[in-house]
Amino acid sequence: MSQAHEHAADHGSVKSYLTGFVLAIILTAIPFWMVMSHGFTKQATMIGIFGFAVVQIIVHLKYFLHLNFTKDGKLNSFSFLFTAMIIVMLVGLSVWIISTADALMLR
Repeated sequence: MSQAHEHAADHGSVKSYLTGFVLAIILTAIPFWMVMSHGFTKQATMIGIFGFAVVQIIVHLKYFLHLNFTKDGKLNSFSFLFTAMIIVMLVGLSVWIISTADALMLR
């Protein structure tokens, strides 16, 4: 019975899922409104979209992927961060190599 209780503790409650869902809806609706209202400059709109996207990533990581830096969740969090770092390096270095190769090609 204790193993079932420990496994259930890894998952979020209905309240936490609903909180994450509502926050995700709000963090999607605000940038949508910013774009559709045409009430902001292009630069302010882009900064707003980027800012809300970063906050939404954090909300998804906390409420849906249950990543945290407590003693119990540190291994999962560091595994996720390492994977994200490898993906960023892979994509970034690939773009750099391709752009450098394009610049060095004879036209």
